[in-house]
Amino acid sequence: MPDLVTYTAALPTSRATVQHIATLLQRHRLHLGTRTGRRALGVFAHAILICRFLLDATRTVNLARDNGIGVSTCYRYLHEGLDVLAAQAPRLRPALLAAHAAGHTHVNLDGTLITTNRVGVPGPSTTTKGRHRQRVDLWWSGKHHRHGGNVQVLTAPDGWPLWVSPVRPGREHDTSCARDHHDLLSALEEFTVAGHKVLADLGYEGERRLLTCPHKTLKDRELTDDERQFNLVHAHIRARAEQGNAWLKNYRALQKVTLCPRRIGVIAAAVMVVLHLEHDRTT
Repeated sequence: MPDLVTYTAALPTSRATVQHIATLLQRHRLHLGTRTGRRALGVFAHAILICRFLLDATRTVNLARDNGIGVSTCYRYLHEGLDVLAAQAPRLRPALLAAHAAGHTHVNLDGTLITTNRVGVPGPSTTTKGRHRQRVDLWWSGKHHRHGGNVQVLTAPDGWPLWVSPVRPGREHDTSCARDHHDLLSALEEFTVAGHKVLADLGYEGERRLLTCPHKTLKDRELTDDERQFNLVHAHIRARAEQGNAWLKNYRALQKVTLCPRRIGVIAAAVMVVLHLEHDRTT
């Protein structure tokens, strides 16, 4: 192997955040009963490994080489760290209670597609190709024309991410994802009963009874002036929800996931924890 070139780099995150992650990893090791000196990496180096993956989407082979460990060991460290961080992510009902306590008049609900590498898991639907019918990939999004996973994101009125859901296959519609997630709609109903609103786009028109959605233009009639005005106000207020997705996707690990797509929800939850730590804000 030729001589490798080394260089100095800096993570775009604070030492306090890395130290907090290292503390979480140390508690996890104590919980497992890991003896001192039995790990190839200390908790601080382990925390840096996790941050490099989340912030820069550093390839696992590079993380392994830079830390002097095997690739399989690096994968174990990576998944362990992601699970530890994701366990600290806000839960749905506590997040809504915190939003209520913070005085938010409404929250925004939006789904975002996290792109993945091509996967070949047959889904329930089929398509005709030539004279043959074949199953569409489970993670293929017909809307975005790419493979990925759907994650539901709750944001504050100013777009700050409050909660992220587990991942659903990219083929599913936003309404289906919201219905399939355990307790999401029931928790939002409790939030609206308390006098708050949940703003959503037309992707959730199937739950218009619970969510505040814009009016849809129909072929057989035009919108009234009141409906147009409502849509304008709704679009202006809800536009900040897109900023919440942008906050999360600033972390390169969520720009294109190369791990198993079923790990997207864990990665998104870990990113939210780091984001909250970096900005010292949860609501």
